[in-house]
Amino acid sequence: MIKPNVPLAERMRPQTLDDYVGQEHLVGQGAVLRRFIESGNIPSMLFWGPPGVGKTTLARVIARRHERPFYTLSAVHSGVKDVRETIEKAKKQQFFDRPNAILFIDEIHRFNKSQQDSLLGSVEQGVITLIGATTENPSFEVISPLLSRCQTYIMKPLEKEHLLLLLNRALEEDTVLKELDIVVEEDEALLRYSGGDARKLFNALEITVTALQGEEKNKKKVVITNEAVLEKVQENLALYDKGGEQHYDIISAFIKSVRGSDPNAAVYWLARMVEGGEDPKFIARRLVILAAEDIGLANPNALLMANAAFDAIHRIGWPESRIILSEATIYLATSPKSNAAYMAIENAQSLVRKTGDLPVPLNIRNAPTGLMKELGYGKDYKYAHSYEGNFTPEEFLPPEIRGKILYDPQDNTREKELRERLKKWWKEMYGY
Repeated sequence: MIKPNVPLAERMRPQTLDDYVGQEHLVGQGAVLRRFIESGNIPSMLFWGPPGVGKTTLARVIARRHERPFYTLSAVHSGVKDVRETIEKAKKQQFFDRPNAILFIDEIHRFNKSQQDSLLGSVEQGVITLIGATTENPSFEVISPLLSRCQTYIMKPLEKEHLLLLLNRALEEDTVLKELDIVVEEDEALLRYSGGDARKLFNALEITVTALQGEEKNKKKVVITNEAVLEKVQENLALYDKGGEQHYDIISAFIKSVRGSDPNAAVYWLARMVEGGEDPKFIARRLVILAAEDIGLANPNALLMANAAFDAIHRIGWPESRIILSEATIYLATSPKSNAAYMAIENAQSLVRKTGDLPVPLNIRNAPTGLMKELGYGKDYKYAHSYEGNFTPEEFLPPEIRGKILYDPQDNTREKELRERLKKWWKEMYGY
């Protein structure tokens, strides 16, 4: 049986930039972050991206490359006292021209304002170089003074080729796995389970190999198939989920349940997140997005409800906020659904990319000067409020795309009314 003291994901953690896999837009040859790293002029920075894409690893690689003292804190378990103690240690490491220490803070979005404030002075004075990792948009979760002192880099989920490279590297180079005869007959389940997360990939591989080797009574040949991965990972998932690796799976189940109009499933997955200690702001933000994307004009009050819930949880403490989230979740789940507003902006952006910068029709251009008026800017513009019903047909799209329907109302009570109104207004111009 394989019983290494260190998990495979940790054993396979890259030590150098050349061994690092993924994020070529940041650390590929000539990329912006790689240039900083190679120059040694390392700014304070924030890595924003999903789990398992190499945020912690990259911070360690940077520190090791320049032989800098490296301190790490988890925002889940650390407070202001821990931050100050770490900063004091970093100050004691400062000798002559020796580069300052790197302080890596995982899940920095979980730090409150006072905790983030405690970092400001040391970052400004150069006592530490801060590297923060976050799965949340830093614009919402990091205070402005700290955000302005950090470069923000977006990290992407790993692609299939990255995951296959990591898989093969583990089989060939890991001190434990390379001693076995492991045959990967099928890799789809491993890749699907990973979801672009290297840690999940290694965990699934290690679980499967350990379980199969046990069944083979310690024989060294192990054959990995999709069926074996699905069966063994499901049986042993709890062993690898203590750190909340189901975070994205559960929020996905929650969103899909609300979108699918199932309030019972939606409030169940909400309870799973509440019991797991999920940040209520994270849940509330997802509800605001969902209200616009999946309900939209079928029930415009949904966005108001989601926004009200988001504001309310900032004023109401925990655990009472769970009641607010429950009300908003059930309201959104039982609302009629439409993604027409979402599809409208998707269609419009696609059209813009295809047609480029089409000129604004002269009649709706702004005409603040006499010369512009002489050139025809604003000429023959029809002011809607001067006409019966506050409407008159006017051409607002560029002539090249005149009559193009980008917003297509869907088949719900509210949008049926909107479709009829648009038909009445626009008649032949748009094919409503």
